[in-house]
Order: sequence, then C-alpha cells, then structure tokens
Amino acid sequence: QVQLVESGGGLVQPGGSLRLSCAALGKEVGPYVMGWYRQAPGKQREFVADYSGGGYTNYANDVQGRFTISRDSAKNMVYLQMNSLQPEDTAMYYCNARSPVSGEIHWGRGTQVTVSS
Repeated sequence: QVQLVESGGGLVQPGGSLRLSCAALGKEVGPYVMGWYRQAPGKQREFVADYSGGGYTNYANDVQGRFTISRDSAKNMVYLQMNSLQPEDTAMYYCNARSPVSGEIHWGRGTQVTVSS
C-alpha cells in the first residue's frame, strides 16, 4: 500500500513561488505515474501535472511555463515548483500515484496553497 504525504503549502503573495513536496511511503513508486491535482472551493478536482516512470511530463495549460514537476526516485519523492503564482492558483493540492500496470491509484491528503495579497 502506498501512502502519500504532501508538504510545502502555505500563503504566498501574487507573483510568488512555492515548492510542494510529496513523499511516497510503503512502496517503491519508481514505475508509477506521479502527479499533482488541485481542488479549489466549490470546484472539481483538476489535473495540474504528472511525471511518468519513463520521464515524460505533462502539464495543464494554465500552469504550463509556471509550474515544474520533478521527482527523485532514489528518495521516492515528487515535487512541484510553482512560480508566478496567481490568486486563481489557490486550492488544495493533492499528490497522486498511479500504477501503469495495475491501474491502482493513491491520493495524499493534500496541502493548502493560498495566493493572496
């Protein structure tokens, strides 16, 4: 069983940066697709970015060029560097792990990001 623990959220002013971290515990997630999703109040959870075990990355259109996903397989970690943050980026950010073999999906409990002056 994979347990995902996010950290790094907080309050930041518009134009600022944050780096989110996700620790995968209990299982080696090297082959997994690791991703970040977010959910703003009153809205559905939406895709932000993901990083396959093969090294391919994907981004949502509205974060492309501002956010960068990375992973450290040796540490079983995935990160989301968020730059040029805007109020519309305010949301709970969730880490996600998906096995490309079994299709099993795991979620973390989330970390809150608030962008406000």
